[in-house]
Amino acid sequence: MALRITDQCINCDVCEPECPNDAIYQGVDIYEIDPQKCTECIGHFETPQCVEVCPVDCIPLDLEHVETRDELFAKFIRIVQQKAA
Repeated sequence: MALRITDQCINCDVCEPECPNDAIYQGVDIYEIDPQKCTECIGHFETPQCVEVCPVDCIPLDLEHVETRDELFAKFIRIVQQKAA
């Protein structure tokens, strides 16, 4: 599953640089996560890095983008290949 940032985000700027897939970006009011790029850090780290650094615990699973661990890993492979191209 991808992750999402809730409206409890305080725009502290700590999550964006931690994302290895560049999935986090500044939205209109708060930071947002592109579900096409989010792999929950699978392939990079054991745990989602944005969740680890978030001081207000506002990054839950995105239930609108359900994916298995295998699907997230396949997405990771695609992202790595696209960056290398």
